[in-house]
Amino acid sequence: MSILTAPENKLNIYCPSLTEYKRRETITIKIGDIPMGSDYPIRIQSMTTVDTMDTQGSIDEVIRMVDSGCEYVRITAPSVKEAQNLENIRNGLHKKGIFVPLIADIHFTPNAAELAARIVEKVRINPGNYADRKRFEVIDYTDASYAAELERIREKFIPLIKICKEYGTAMRIGTNHGSLSDRILSRYGDTPLGMVESALEFLRICEEFNYFNIALSMKSSNTQVMVEAYRLLVQRLDQEGLKPYPLHLGVTEAGEAEDGRIKSAVGIGTLLEDGLGDTVRVSLTEAPEKEAPVARALVERYEHRAPHAPINPVENCPINPFQYTRRETQEVYNIGGLNVPRVIADYSDLSVEQHEDLKSIGHFFLPVPDKWAMNDQGADFIYSGQTPIPFMLPNGLKEIIDFKQWLDQNDKLNKFPAFTVKEWESGDQSERSSQLNFIKGTIHNFTVEFLERLRFANNIVLLIHSENHHAMPEMRRFFYRLVEMKIKTPVIIQRTYETDLGDSLTLYSATDIGGLLVDGFGDGTLLSPDFQYPLSHKQKLQSAAAYNSITFGILQAARTRMSKTEYISCPSCGRTLFDLQETTAMIRKHTEHLKGIKIGIMGCIVNGPGEMADADYGYVGMGKDKIALYRGQEVIKRSVTAAKAVEELIELIREDGRWIEPGTDETYNLS
Repeated sequence: MSILTAPENKLNIYCPSLTEYKRRETITIKIGDIPMGSDYPIRIQSMTTVDTMDTQGSIDEVIRMVDSGCEYVRITAPSVKEAQNLENIRNGLHKKGIFVPLIADIHFTPNAAELAARIVEKVRINPGNYADRKRFEVIDYTDASYAAELERIREKFIPLIKICKEYGTAMRIGTNHGSLSDRILSRYGDTPLGMVESALEFLRICEEFNYFNIALSMKSSNTQVMVEAYRLLVQRLDQEGLKPYPLHLGVTEAGEAEDGRIKSAVGIGTLLEDGLGDTVRVSLTEAPEKEAPVARALVERYEHRAPHAPINPVENCPINPFQYTRRETQEVYNIGGLNVPRVIADYSDLSVEQHEDLKSIGHFFLPVPDKWAMNDQGADFIYSGQTPIPFMLPNGLKEIIDFKQWLDQNDKLNKFPAFTVKEWESGDQSERSSQLNFIKGTIHNFTVEFLERLRFANNIVLLIHSENHHAMPEMRRFFYRLVEMKIKTPVIIQRTYETDLGDSLTLYSATDIGGLLVDGFGDGTLLSPDFQYPLSHKQKLQSAAAYNSITFGILQAARTRMSKTEYISCPSCGRTLFDLQETTAMIRKHTEHLKGIKIGIMGCIVNGPGEMADADYGYVGMGKDKIALYRGQEVIKRSVTAAKAVEELIELIREDGRWIEPGTDETYNLS
């Protein structure tokens, strides 16, 4: 299709504006007494974790979720008995004066969906396993056999549509990347296009019966895939003349703690920046009442986004927004080209006094054997600004110094200057590094004329920042300019945030930087602290450590630099067969030193081998005290007791030659 292969096609404009903040206009859908759509605020929701058959436990948990800010609550209904018990939960909530709309989460069981649709305000179906099949089989469908399968699905789906129309029940058609059916995979592959087509097949049947009370979602644990799928969905709805349905945003199996928040923000925040999204669920491996405040912090950022300083509009997106491609750049020193994005730690407001001060950014001096060690989150550069570091740095860490101070340095092989545009334009060419020069600026002083003068320079890296309230799109507009001009100069993304933002620091930076990385933009990052009040030297070092950790987390979440073990762990729900939080913590304890390995931790077979689509290994609940272990999507061991499962997982990794004993020299890069 042209939308996938012709980036120059104007159909690449997938949102109201790539430069001006505008909510995408949608139809309104009715979900109980809380409507959803662009005429209303972006809604917040989450999902219960207790067994749906535990009526009182479910009621108590829903109340905690509502108190934390949930406007919709989803409850799993894996079979008819759970669907029936939704009525008891609903009635119990009403007796307590709680009238939050309930959403039944359905997998595999059309009869449970049909019953739930008579009870609750909304049902969520997954087109990958609702009346469809996933057995990890490749089937060569003819057009006739494919059409026959669609007709079979249609006949199973029509009864639910009729019930939803009769009872005024809303529906979410929610595609998950990891649970695409064999039929879809055989025709479209494991792609955003396959995700979109999976939902559209069901949506077209709904429209055939004039049923429009529908929200759509395209979830994945891979942020690049998730963003591309939502964009493509919106484009396809417009292209086919289908109604502009509201979007439910979420990153599946985001994980826990900082990593879970970063991953959620990279995916969800990138779409919110473009005005896409009408309800949000942040999927954390934590108590469900912890999810709503994170979602609220993401959403509130856009309540006053407009008006903002104008950005030159884009009539023709110069990249393919539906398929990840890293912007082509030339290599300058060790930045750009095929290098991973580099991390620059900002110590410009923090004077370095001793070797210990570099521990915060992953560099450790070992008196015995008189060497430096660097862990997997060791920064590549340190920006000291106007306060050069008074001792020799380890080989794995280079220093960036403001131009005027750099002139006084003797060591110009390991220390590099940072210029303003004015300093670069007015300076003497002899007062520059022959290897690497940084030039700091914004889209306003990195003009077309200025960029033309840099076109053939092979020792320059640009450092872009923005003062615009709508900062990510303004910086993206600058990258579009570079693509349009075919300039291959590497660019570092700089963002500055106050140090007292709490969770919002993680969410804002992951959105602003991650939103550029998932489009293939950025050859490095500089996350700078803005100290709003006096802090001690120790407190500033703690901030440096936090900013460094967040930066590496963003690069990992955007799939551009893998520096640590990644855990694709689902949020718990009523289907979960073990304590997910406890199990995730236990697995992390034994495996967090395995750099770059992805481990899926799934509470049940619904969120099993499919949902952890790109994990290297999987730990999946298959029954009470029974675990299945996977290599990729292939089950290797079944019915392992929970007490032995982590040990067996380690043995599986060991068999593949990927196990490293914790604490060995192999976990460090010594210099």
